[in-house]
Amino acid sequence: MSLSRRGLLAASAVGAAGAARAAGAPSAAAADRGRGGDSGRVLTGFDRLAADGYRLLAGQRIGVVTNPTGVTRDVRHIVDVMHPDERVDLTAVFGPEHGFRGTAQAGGSEGRYDDPATGLPVYDTYQISGQRLADVFTASGVDTVVFDIQDAGARFYTYIWTLYDCMEAAAIAGKRFVVLDRPNPVTGRAALGPVLHPEFATFVGRRPISQAHGMTVTELALLFNGEFLGRPVELDIVRMSGWRRADFFDGTGLPWVPPSPNMPAPETALVYSGTCLFEGTNLSEGRGTTRPFELLGAEGVDRAWAEAANAQELRGVHFREAYFAPTFSKFQGRTVGGVQLHVHDRESFDPVRTGIALLVTAKQSWSGFAWRPDNWIDKLTGSASVRTLIDAGADTDEVVGAWRAELAAFRATRARYLQYR
Repeated sequence: MSLSRRGLLAASAVGAAGAARAAGAPSAAAADRGRGGDSGRVLTGFDRLAADGYRLLAGQRIGVVTNPTGVTRDVRHIVDVMHPDERVDLTAVFGPEHGFRGTAQAGGSEGRYDDPATGLPVYDTYQISGQRLADVFTASGVDTVVFDIQDAGARFYTYIWTLYDCMEAAAIAGKRFVVLDRPNPVTGRAALGPVLHPEFATFVGRRPISQAHGMTVTELALLFNGEFLGRPVELDIVRMSGWRRADFFDGTGLPWVPPSPNMPAPETALVYSGTCLFEGTNLSEGRGTTRPFELLGAEGVDRAWAEAANAQELRGVHFREAYFAPTFSKFQGRTVGGVQLHVHDRESFDPVRTGIALLVTAKQSWSGFAWRPDNWIDKLTGSASVRTLIDAGADTDEVVGAWRAELAAFRATRARYLQYR
């Protein structure tokens, strides 16, 4: 396939010597200006790939890394659409955390099986990386690995590290890699929060990006290939049309499919990059309720926390005293007290600052506050800084100010890979 044909769909094709071309991506963004400008009619990467007759995949045996979010506008799964299409030689599927069809809870996957709907072999990628994952790609017999999963915009949402691991493994195995873009549901306006320190790398943060990255998956793929992969993969990306960096998900016209069981709505993603930090504490982060990550609490918490949180006068959000009984996870079947976040101005709302303010005020207002014994908070925030500062009595401004320099450096790097205005 010629580069000119690929240019219809891909911002860049990055091979072992091509990472520098990704760095020039902002100039490619101009090609999409004025095309499909109605943000209510966003075409995803898959939409554009299919509209072009799958020419980018011609002559290749294809494996797809996806989950229930890999759907068309009329909510047909892309695997179910491509499988019977003679223009695509789809031979394998690779499932991430929660699985290809989404049957597993947090921290689980579906394992190896044959998909009942298509008969395709489904391989498990969850927490498999490096040579082991490269061996999976080799055993599958595919030539090209395609990635199409809806992200939530936070560093600790594991699908972007599935993307990273699969890119790395594809490079080891000598496979081509194609990323189909979908919107960042909470906009791509800004990178927010602390940047991961390498010594704290885990599956909730492999590489030094900020807590809320403000990027789409194709932009992250270009960043990974250009900055972090020791052996860049042969990479093609298929951008969206009609999406702008300021678009929230409800402005895209696309259907929301929960990317994981505890991400039921775009509103959940809006707060997630801040309130998921409560996974690192002894308070419930709302799992087991109908409002995960919007409801936070523990036994013994009273209205003092909501009062303290509101006294922070955070932009775009109010806090309501709330009581709830999780059906699973922390405090299963027990009534706890806490707060519910009510975002009233999402344009000005800063989820990461809000998460820090809630940690600060929870510790100040509830004597039972404690970090998880394994210091999981350090893995979520990317260093020991947040925990140690809060323990030392720092206020919200002091904690947020501590990451200013590292965030500025990441923003400068990030800017080279942005594909949309």
